[in-house]
Amino acid sequence: MTSAVFTSPIGPLRICTSAAGICSLSPALPSEPATIQIPDGLRSAVSELTAYFSGQLRQFTFAIDPKGTAFQQKVWRELMRIPFGKTVSYAALAKTIGQPRAVRAVASANAKNPLLIVVPCHRVVGSDGKLTGFSAGIGTKKWLLNHEKNEQTLFSDVKIPA
Repeated sequence: MTSAVFTSPIGPLRICTSAAGICSLSPALPSEPATIQIPDGLRSAVSELTAYFSGQLRQFTFAIDPKGTAFQQKVWRELMRIPFGKTVSYAALAKTIGQPRAVRAVASANAKNPLLIVVPCHRVVGSDGKLTGFSAGIGTKKWLLNHEKNEQTLFSDVKIPA
């Protein structure tokens, strides 16, 4: 497994890869310094994430390899179908996967998503439209949703790490 920490508009992010693809993207610990030289196996993913943050990319193309149960995988695949700039409720997501009574299980699978942003768990909101739990914090969730709706200044000066 290869990993790196890179700087983003939402703070430092740790990215990890397995032999099959990117397996984790999460906030880095405050004590983790940014990686000086991004390893070859992570460069295209970091480049695409940088393009996303600068408003130049809406869909990721790099291979992913999230680890989870069959149910979690099912939820995560459905998350990937939520259009850029749109949101759905946990209840609607549960209904979409054919398990309308599994709202809490869907929320739990959403919370265990190992690929922040790439598997867009930030696009899931409460039934009343309110922002609910997010592993990187509600402020980050709000930033990501606003970014995708072009309601704030895009970071056109974001540089692609070497």
